[in-house]
Amino acid sequence: MIHAEGLGKRYQIGERERYRALRDVLSRAFVAPFRRGGRAREESHLWALRDVSLEVRQGEVVGLIGRNGAGKTTLLKILSRITRPTTGCAEIRGRVGSLLEVGTGFHPELTGRENVFLSGAILGMKNSEISRKFDEIVSFAAVERFIDTPLKHFSTGMQMRLAFAVAAHLEPEILLVDEVLAVGDLEFQKKCLGKMQDVSRSGRTIIFVSHQMNQIRRLCERVAWIDAGRIALDGPSEAVIGAYEHAILSASHATDGSLSSREAVSYLGWEVAQRRGSETNIVEEGTGPISIGIRVRNRARIGHGHVAVVVYDSRGFLICGWSFDDLQLGLGEHDLHFSFPELPLRPGAYSLLVNIHDDHQSSYSWTLVPSLIIEGVPVTHHMDEWAGVLNIPCSMECKEIELSARTSG
Repeated sequence: MIHAEGLGKRYQIGERERYRALRDVLSRAFVAPFRRGGRAREESHLWALRDVSLEVRQGEVVGLIGRNGAGKTTLLKILSRITRPTTGCAEIRGRVGSLLEVGTGFHPELTGRENVFLSGAILGMKNSEISRKFDEIVSFAAVERFIDTPLKHFSTGMQMRLAFAVAAHLEPEILLVDEVLAVGDLEFQKKCLGKMQDVSRSGRTIIFVSHQMNQIRRLCERVAWIDAGRIALDGPSEAVIGAYEHAILSASHATDGSLSSREAVSYLGWEVAQRRGSETNIVEEGTGPISIGIRVRNRARIGHGHVAVVVYDSRGFLICGWSFDDLQLGLGEHDLHFSFPELPLRPGAYSLLVNIHDDHQSSYSWTLVPSLIIEGVPVTHHMDEWAGVLNIPCSMECKEIELSARTSG
């Protein structure tokens, strides 16, 4: 459905080209043969996207992840034919619907009803199609009472709900979605996510951009990680998301765990014992007992030391920590093993901080690199705001109370 090859987009920085009349175009064309060759300074340009090749098959739901400014929105605008690429080309097979900027085309002086038809027309819907879906759109946005009120009297949340409702009821073969599931309150976000899941199950092709990894995990089986305008990794969701979260955590910690040779205790490395394959930092969620080994080198004997290990999530929140007294270390290298019956954490990247106090109360701390990666399927709340950090299974059963039991009660 989508075949992109060598896509690139270059923007000029800090300069805006003035308005050109026909005489300016003609004069430039006339003097061009006599002008000496020269190129604009490379420093005055920015490549928002460079050499991006992507292929998406029918029915695939592909997630795009990356930092702000990585080029995700630029790629969607090129695929939507909003922006012309500087290099490369893209071939699109099928009708494209874009949810790039919620509220595009709304007019504050028009009523909600009029704006539904206006926005739908801008998004490519026929008048008959909008009329057929009008009641469903208004009900989804929950603005029935105010639909004939001018939009300028709507709250910001109501405008966003109405805009998403219009865009979400498109029926294109290809849907491009850019961070629009964050609109409205938590209840409406839940409705948005449910709508996107319905669209994905209908067999339509979707490219979905979000900074909420939980949403990406739920909707997408394949993820492309865009970094500095290029595709850094493209593959199964868990593998790509894990690598992305690990890179974010590693970059957020300036220390790499190394210490000067003059320090009494230095960190050498760490690994997960009884791991699968050659990856030393990956734990499969729900695999049972876990043992983490941390190797240190000691240059002064410790007889009554203290050691602690602390776990942080990708947002820097403290998850849990443990401490142990009476640490005894002789000279040389040692492996410190921390064993856990289980780590019921939600899938993602986690940062481990280790601290050792010696007999003289000197402190040595390291943030372990690489980060600890928990792989698996999230089983708790589908919204990140309510999911917390633990991945604890739960079942629900609804039993009807028999009429005789209610009567006797």
